[in-house]
Amino acid sequence: MQPFVENFDAGRLKMGIKNAKKKATLAKKGRLTKWAPVWAVLKKFGPGKKIHPSSLTRQRRSWRRTKLHIKPRRQKKSHFG
Repeated sequence: MQPFVENFDAGRLKMGIKNAKKKATLAKKGRLTKWAPVWAVLKKFGPGKKIHPSSLTRQRRSWRRTKLHIKPRRQKKSHFG
């Protein structure tokens, strides 16, 4: 008899992702909004300059300020039965 955890994980893998395209888009945009690494700041401005790593990234995004405008998935119309 297998433990419950293994059976649970196997069931999750069979179901798949509900909206794979949306998840992939969010993952890509999340990678693009990261701050620059510390070594990039040191390389560009030198060791004596104290600058925040976010000043080197072009795309700044916040959950409150700027939205991604990803369309919701299509749903079946309920009034057709």
